[in-house]
Amino acid sequence: MLLGRREFLTVIGAGVCHTAVGNIFALGKDSPGKPDIILCMADDQGWGDMAYNGHPVLKTPNFDAMAAAALRFDRFYAAAPVCSPTRGSVMTGRHPNRFGCFRWGHSLRPQEITIAEALKAAGYVTGHFGKWHIGPVYKDSPVNPGASGFDEWFSAPNFFDNDPILSREGTAVQAHGESSMVTVDAAIEFIRKHTCSPQPFFAVVWFGSPHSPHQAIERDRELYGAYGKNLQDFYGEITGMDRAFGKLRKELRTLGIHKNTILWYCSDNGGLREVGATGGRRHKGTIYEGGLRVPAILEWPDRISGHRVTDVPCNTSDIYPTILEIVARRMRKQPPLDGISLVSLINDKMSSRPKPMGFWDYLTGGTGVSSRKLMAELLKEQKAGREITDPSRLRLDAGKIEKHYPDDVFPGHAAWLDWPWKLHRIHNKKGVVSFNLYNLTDDPQEEKDLIAEHSKRFQSMKSELEKWQKSVVHSLNGKDYL
Repeated sequence: MLLGRREFLTVIGAGVCHTAVGNIFALGKDSPGKPDIILCMADDQGWGDMAYNGHPVLKTPNFDAMAAAALRFDRFYAAAPVCSPTRGSVMTGRHPNRFGCFRWGHSLRPQEITIAEALKAAGYVTGHFGKWHIGPVYKDSPVNPGASGFDEWFSAPNFFDNDPILSREGTAVQAHGESSMVTVDAAIEFIRKHTCSPQPFFAVVWFGSPHSPHQAIERDRELYGAYGKNLQDFYGEITGMDRAFGKLRKELRTLGIHKNTILWYCSDNGGLREVGATGGRRHKGTIYEGGLRVPAILEWPDRISGHRVTDVPCNTSDIYPTILEIVARRMRKQPPLDGISLVSLINDKMSSRPKPMGFWDYLTGGTGVSSRKLMAELLKEQKAGREITDPSRLRLDAGKIEKHYPDDVFPGHAAWLDWPWKLHRIHNKKGVVSFNLYNLTDDPQEEKDLIAEHSKRFQSMKSELEKWQKSVVHSLNGKDYL
């Protein structure tokens, strides 16, 4: 049941409803009703791949404008150093290892409660647009966007380039245009349709850029003609994404709904090796700062009155609990969350993070997923009147938990961030475990190990990290679903 109601003026012939009167019932003193919500995410954009973060070459005027008018996060982290796990963290508020989404190409488990399901239960209409990559986009998959809580979806199984074939609720559709604009145009169509409805909307807009291979359109490449072709395309993809994002942001103002719309932007992991600009040591694929720190901006004019910068460490896992608190929704049988609500931060009442963050890059491989190949095949099959029915490709077993993981052995590279201290625990392929402790304020490049000077802190953080890892393994083994 909705807590608010809108009155709308229908503009004849325009096919769009403009808000005439805002929500007339209030959730609380400072909010005029349930906000519309849009979550945007780039694919492989590093913290430094923004002009507003000091990049000397990139042109990102729309991101810069939002960063100058909204809440800018200067220390925002992806929950994982690669794409699929981070997307799973946004959907669930949980570290992705809890549900076996270790690396790229791994999927959600259907047992997980997603943010789309939670918001549907709170009266929202839900839509997903762009890269999915936490399950197939076939009609009968238990982990496609529709099975994960989205009413409408126009999605790709992984990153995608210009003129993509996307899945509209399981039906392959040949789209035309620059990839980021295709994504935004689909989202705008959804937003326009549901602006006319008394239901608030929730839209997830996940770009396919600037994932390699980079393929910018000519007008965007020309801006960077002084550089080699690879950089022209990489920079051009980000500028193309910026333009599409600017169109989305402008549309909210055209529709008169921007003041009570949450528009939250971030990236799914740190910057790319060689072309990207990271926010610390190393790059995508590592849990050093360069692999995890990403750009992030949150705009909500009704609650955030103007420009503000925060250096409180935040995480993609925080998105789920934040949104649920905003809409006053609690889920029955909610499994343990790793994220925290940032409502106090939004209200400018949080000066430090109340609990540490855990990261864990499990020692396992990814799974290749080619959008171009899979979607071309699906289009061909459907034109012939056939569907994809292979159970392995549909991932019909996504909810099966057959492997038992020991809760006293934690392979891979993990870290415990209790600002400004960051402890690394590296369990390599030979079974050897090593530790490093860094003070990120003094040593953002994570080069000077301080374990010898801070042995008590090391022991305390080591105990906390391993306790958290044990909890993650219990979730991984399915104990949250009992």
